[in-house]
Amino acid sequence: MKNIYFISDAHLGCKALEHRRMQERRLVRFLDDIKDKADAIYLLGDMFDFWFEYQEVVPKGYTRFLGKLSELTDSGIEVHYFTGNHDMWTNGYLHKECGVIIHEEPITIEIHNKIFYLAHGHKVKVKGVKISKYEQFMFWCFENKTLQRIARWFPSGLFMRFGFKWAKHSHVNHHINGTPEYLGDDKECFMLFAKDYLVSHPDVNYFIFGHRHIDVNKDITPESRLIILGQWYSLFTYARFDGNELTISHYLEGDKDNHARL
Repeated sequence: MKNIYFISDAHLGCKALEHRRMQERRLVRFLDDIKDKADAIYLLGDMFDFWFEYQEVVPKGYTRFLGKLSELTDSGIEVHYFTGNHDMWTNGYLHKECGVIIHEEPITIEIHNKIFYLAHGHKVKVKGVKISKYEQFMFWCFENKTLQRIARWFPSGLFMRFGFKWAKHSHVNHHINGTPEYLGDDKECFMLFAKDYLVSHPDVNYFIFGHRHIDVNKDITPESRLIILGQWYSLFTYARFDGNELTISHYLEGDKDNHARL
């Protein structure tokens, strides 16, 4: 039985990161290392720091990563791509040209007799946890199809520069200049969401999220666990499900097994 892999938050192309080309190459080497062991790969959002497709134009760069995705899907490996808050503006290219399966909403799926709830996490809503009006407005703008069509009327170079500037500002404010921490079982939004979701969906074994940029591997109940995948610019976190056990690890180039298990 081959493995199922989960990664998120590479933020490829992020202007706040040095050695962006090396980061992309490292991600591609990881995908190359697992291709003979993988039955499916789930990319849980924000793989690009900013991604916006025009009708006939896509962002430049990422040729190594996009080529590897195409190689994986051409070989029969399922690659699932969840849109995040930095890369939700797809327009068919990743699916048609690279063969990935796009998910714009969270999914619940059975894999080898285990039930997984999979999401990037930016859309998770928790009862009693308020979202600021500014965040509500921004998400409405991001998801509004009419505004997306209007944005495609702008010159691509101008709009892409604006997008990368916004993404860098967001990244610096929330991650580069701070260290995200687990807020505790009584405050962490994903833990609260999972506990609430289990009331009506008690069969879920694994809740796996991206978005928060922290490594979390915690039991919710004896049968359910919360996984938050960290990120791929300093932690290089991934989860692997072998059909029986799910482990979360850090990818270490040059290591015999290419991973350091948490």
